[in-house]
Amino acid sequence: MLRLFYSLSLAITLIFTGIVSVTAYANEISVVDNPAVSPAKRIIALSPQSVEMLFAIGAGDSIVATTDYADYPEQAKKIPSIGGSYGVQIERVIELNPDLVVVWQSGNKMEDIKQLQGLGFNIVNSDPKTLADVASDLELLGKLTGHSIKAKQVADDYRQQLADIKQQNQAKPVVKVFYQLWSTPLMTVAKGSWIQNLIDVCHGENVFYDAASEYPQISIENVLLTGAEVILQSQDEGNVLGINWADWPELPAVKKQHIYQFDADLLHRATPRAILGVNAVCEALDKVRG
Repeated sequence: MLRLFYSLSLAITLIFTGIVSVTAYANEISVVDNPAVSPAKRIIALSPQSVEMLFAIGAGDSIVATTDYADYPEQAKKIPSIGGSYGVQIERVIELNPDLVVVWQSGNKMEDIKQLQGLGFNIVNSDPKTLADVASDLELLGKLTGHSIKAKQVADDYRQQLADIKQQNQAKPVVKVFYQLWSTPLMTVAKGSWIQNLIDVCHGENVFYDAASEYPQISIENVLLTGAEVILQSQDEGNVLGINWADWPELPAVKKQHIYQFDADLLHRATPRAILGVNAVCEALDKVRG
């Protein structure tokens, strides 16, 4: 499963790798949060979103290694990758001798995380599950890297923007949303998923909210029964071209041509740029409302 999603796209990977491990290993990672510890100067960041957050608070220059798909901002592309969903090169971590390793509990292999702990490395888990968690993680990373002031500024700005968007959308008419996570197999999102956060802020009604898992596999027939008013998709070619929704004009979203594609990084990465993803979703739902 993990290998499949890395081959599809960065954004799909970020969502799907979380399916595998988060429930099984919740709360097993100890967090470095000690003001007596010197600010980290050599950081290994084991997820694209933690790289983004570190750059956002001014700590990007301290990152000595990261993992596949850490491509934002542009400077991040120059940082060596030492792993991916398939695992982390532990020997490279030892060679680089970081004073902080930012792990991603939902995306990194748990055996790798435990091995790094066993080797005595300082570990912090950055794994936001809600939009609000992004701000909290920014502040924690700021504290650990000596960039608390900048981190608080970024976090406060993020919180204010999020609050403004919520206020602007809370009284709008509800829109029935189908989020196409992937086309083959056809998959969507439900309660507890990252994307559900964005739909909620925009006052959308996820037609698969009550599915049994956070990322259920469904059929086209399932979708047709929902009466979805809008279909939201990532811009990944394999996703967009995987299903020709025009073949099912009985679905309101198709009949009224409310099918919209987005930059997957903005919707799927738990970083300050998630605000851009929220805005994009809200704008799409406003088009449905007319």
